[in-house]
Parts: sequence; C-alpha cells; structure tokens
Amino acid sequence: MFQGDPPATFPDSMRRRLALVCALLLACALVVLSVASAGGPAKAQGLSAPRSFFGIVPQTTLTETDAEYMRAARIGSIRVPILWSAIQPTRNGELEWNGLDEAVALAARQRLRILPFVVGTPRWVARRPTTLPIHSPRQRRAWVAFLRAVVERYGPHGEFWLEHWPGSEDPVPTLPMHQWQIWNEANFFYFAYPVSPIHYARLLKLSYRAVKSADPRARIILAGLFGKPDESGKRGMPAADFLSALYRVPGIKHYFDAVALHPYAFHVEDLEALIERMREVVLENHDPHAGLYITEMGWGSQNDPNVVAFEQGIHGQARELRGAYSYMLSNRRRLNLKGVYWFSWKDMEGACNFCDSVGFFRRGARLKPKPAWHAFVQLTGGQPRPRRPAGG
Repeated sequence: MFQGDPPATFPDSMRRRLALVCALLLACALVVLSVASAGGPAKAQGLSAPRSFFGIVPQTTLTETDAEYMRAARIGSIRVPILWSAIQPTRNGELEWNGLDEAVALAARQRLRILPFVVGTPRWVARRPTTLPIHSPRQRRAWVAFLRAVVERYGPHGEFWLEHWPGSEDPVPTLPMHQWQIWNEANFFYFAYPVSPIHYARLLKLSYRAVKSADPRARIILAGLFGKPDESGKRGMPAADFLSALYRVPGIKHYFDAVALHPYAFHVEDLEALIERMREVVLENHDPHAGLYITEMGWGSQNDPNVVAFEQGIHGQARELRGAYSYMLSNRRRLNLKGVYWFSWKDMEGACNFCDSVGFFRRGARLKPKPAWHAFVQLTGGQPRPRRPAGG
C-alpha cells in the first residue's frame, strides 16, 4: 500500500487513480476509527440525533438519582401530565401546584426539558374526566382559564421560574415550557369519550388561542393518538383515520404545529407501518412542515404476548427497542420526526396491563436495569450510569 503521494514515475492517469484509491481508503479508515471510538455503529448513529430527541414518559415519581441517570444516558426530555382535575379539584379553590412544581424543579436542576400534556376534566366541570370541556360556555371558559394559568406559571417568564430562581427575569432560558400537548389519546375512550375528531378540533382551537395569548411563540402538539385501538365508533378510531378526519375541519392545520402518535405494536414492522401511515396523512393534506412526535412507545419485558401484545420477554423488549430506534433514527429527517418518548422509566404494579414490565428498570427503590436499558444507551451514545467524582 502506498503512503503519501504516488511515485512520480507513474503516468498521470495512474497517479490520479491511485491518489483517489488512497483517499478512499483513508476515508474508510477514519470512519472505522470514529465508529470504534463511539462504541459501535448503533452508538455512532444515535449521536446524530440531538439530546432532545430522546425522551421518557415516567409513570413513577422521579428522584434526583433517576434524573442523573437520564442525563448520563443523553435523555433530554421527560413527558409529564398536567392533570386538570388534580390541580383544580374545586371551582373556587386555589390551584394546587405543589406536586407539579416538584417535578418541574427536579427536571430543571438536571437541565431536562419537559413536554407537558394537559388532560383530565374535573368533576365540577363535567361528570367524567374523559369529557372534552367544549359543550357549554361554562366548560369552555373554565378550560381556557386553566390553560392560561398553566402557561403563565411554567412558560417564559412564568411565575414558577421567578419563585424558584429569583433575581433574574429569565433565569433558565432553555427550560420554560414552549411546547404544549393538548389532551392524550383523543381517539380512544380511555381518555376521550365520545371519540370525535370534530369535538377535538373545537378543543384544539380553544387551546391554541388560550396558549398563544399567554405565550405567542408557543408551539402546539396534537394529542398522542393511539395507533390502533381495539374499539370502534364512539370508543375508538385508528390514529390515521382520526387525523384524516381532523384535517377535514376547515382551517384546522393553522391551530397546531406537530402531530403525535403512540404506535404500540406487536413487532417493529407494525410500528413502522403505523408511523409511515401517519406521515402519509400529513403529506396527503399538504402539511409537510408539520413535525411528528412519538410521545409514547414501548414493549413489556414479561413473556406473555398472547395476553398483552406489547409484551415480548426480557430479551424481546431489548430486541424490539433496537429495531424501533434504528428505524426512527435512520428516517427521522424524512419523517420530520422531532422526538421519541419511551414508556416507561420504571416498572409499576397495577397501572395498566403491561405497566408492570414496560420500564427500563425493575420496580423498587434501587435502579435495577434490564437489557433494554443497555440497548437504549448504546443507541443514544450516552452512559448507563452517572460518573461519580473520584473518591465519591
């Protein structure tokens, strides 16, 4: 193999060819070295995505240690519910921010962004928490007032930041909430009943005006739509069908900036089909600049797929995760995919039929990782645990 320029005794044409071959070999060597130093092809691919691309939907209360592990793993965002019925349980009572304040403060200390989704109608507004608050002037006024209060507390220059980081008009400029997800799984009776794209369009318009009045630069994300509910009619509608119907509402595309999907699926191939179809609907409606978020996805680590389709066993969970993230990282620009949120951080007993095995970590006070955690960290380019100071 030649080193440096080819010998001058070669004809010019041969020298040019040899120079090209040497350059290509050098480039290949540099690629191999860079991949090896990053820990393998998957990790190098993960590094091409910003930290904010990798998110988590916790289902348990987070600790400082949890947040430190997230930072080490290059997780940039957590998705947090803002439950209207919990914060404003009575019509005339004060808004109860304490629990949410603690979660936001913890995230801020670790420089983790929060993607909030606002959901849950209180009983003084409607009999069911799944009733969208659009059916009377009183309901609409209550929703708008609450949403404005939330944005004024946690948005830019919000009350929360001035209370917790006093002495500066904009103490943590990267952390106030700028993105707001309106409701959750509006195409599934578990969160919205009756399922109705028309009803959701009304809620979206109200929400857009309320949020923008408090923060004109805010961005609105649609409710994460459940990929394929096993219900129909008023109880469920496939995500792509729901989005298609929503787009048929005149002018609706001006009231949101991004769509969101929860592509729970038996295998990666099914997840890919759900995501591709969602993007097709966006393009069919001439809305190519609309971003796409996967605001929930995951598989359980129990080996019971015939009872719960999203459970694939301890190694199957890691396998499906690798396939899903590899596909999404490879196609994120084509899909205009802005972020992906794994559900969930830690197993939790009894919350849903696969919540007891969907976490990266097993239940308990200590963090006991599963193979899926190590697979995830390889993809993000992060570390599986925080680095402790020497002697610590």
